Amino acid sequence: MLNLFLTAFVTAFFAAGIRRPFLFVLAYAYIDILAPQKVSWGFLQSIPISLIAFIGAVTAWAVADDKTGIRFSPRQFLLLMLLIYCGLTTRSADFPEEALEKWSWVWKALVFALFLPLTVRTRLRIEALVLVMVLSLGCIVIGGGIKTIASGGGGYGELRLLVNDNTGIYEGSTLSMVAVATIPLIVWLARFGTIFPPGKLVTLFALALGFACCLIPIGTQTRTGLICLVILIGLSLRSVKRPLLYIGVIAGLACVAVPFLPQSYLDRMNTIENHKSDQSASTRMAVWMWTLDFVKTRPFGGGFDAFRQNRVSYDTVKAENAGDNNTAIETQRIEEKARAYHSGYFEMLGEQGYPGLAMWLLLHVSGLFQLELIQRRLRRKTDVVNQADRSLALALQSGHCIYLFGALFVGIAFQPFIFMLIGLQIALAMQVARRLAPPSQWQQRKKSVAADGSEPANEPPLPGSLAR
Repeated sequence: MLNLFLTAFVTAFFAAGIRRPFLFVLAYAYIDILAPQKVSWGFLQSIPISLIAFIGAVTAWAVADDKTGIRFSPRQFLLLMLLIYCGLTTRSADFPEEALEKWSWVWKALVFALFLPLTVRTRLRIEALVLVMVLSLGCIVIGGGIKTIASGGGGYGELRLLVNDNTGIYEGSTLSMVAVATIPLIVWLARFGTIFPPGKLVTLFALALGFACCLIPIGTQTRTGLICLVILIGLSLRSVKRPLLYIGVIAGLACVAVPFLPQSYLDRMNTIENHKSDQSASTRMAVWMWTLDFVKTRPFGGGFDAFRQNRVSYDTVKAENAGDNNTAIETQRIEEKARAYHSGYFEMLGEQGYPGLAMWLLLHVSGLFQLELIQRRLRRKTDVVNQADRSLALALQSGHCIYLFGALFVGIAFQPFIFMLIGLQIALAMQVARRLAPPSQWQQRKKSVAADGSEPANEPPLPGSLAR
């Protein structure tokens, strides 16, 4: 029954896209986040629905969309440069077959982020894409939240979601980071949404979905999720009217929640303070040191999955109470090989070298700066449209900051969800710029001659956004 339902839903999505071509963009976002072909075990697994949605979105835009006034932003050029550079490093990768496998989905994430600003050119389309991204993620986190309440999650890596797959967005640390980063977007939809206007039911659902997102780090028992929650609380201080009261409420809720948390979760969080006692954390530190040595001789990186050639060794230190105020220190030598980077920054450095890391960092930092400029530009605007755009810029900036902190400890440099956020950021910036752009010289001339009733000669066409 689940297979039939998902097949019917995806088919209906594609059919609606024939009448409303932009829905192919939303269908691709839904498929890329939720991966219904993995949830299903029948018909959908044998059809490349992601590729169909991608081709449908690009074809529909090329045939049906208005392209008047379209231009590339500097961040789109950065995306294009990163795409080309990654393609070149893939051709000379140390592990060609594995590199091609990763390249098969990385290029789609980069191209889709490049494509989004070209088609998401109105406020309604921006909101629709945010809504589909939030609800698609909600399909995953709602079930995960319910299971966390019922069982506490069961331990690290034991939370069963829609699929039994520890890759992509379904990987515990990645899902925790994405779930927390989505909370600001949930709040924005509840406050300024027009597809589902603000109301009691919308507010109730937003609160429940936000709570489910907070439960995911507990259910997956990931340290990254806890760090992301702390970062979110810190970032939200910018927008609250009474920060001291807000901090007091958060602290009170945390104190009340601690007795209800699973002991396995508390034990795992304690390893944040002493990484030498935890093998997973020690492995990360050793791999990071290996990566720094690797790029000394390979400054352009080793291509995708270059980590497969690493060999690391380190000591774990455990302290146990031996009685009579004595502590026994146990040291164990660990040797491992082909361990993943467990960091988006070292992932970029090891795979794409210094040039790739520089482009990647510039792409993210410039996005934070661009969103800050939007907020400052709209700060004194009092109308609903400008306030909604300012709030969305803040939500996207907060989600992006959470991602950058989460990427310190998880290898998610090319996570498709964050590249969708980047595409949304560029689309929002371009939409705000078009709406607030000063009148062109032709428009000013047209207003000046309107008083005497004369008609200007050789009237040039107005840009698409102004004509509409």
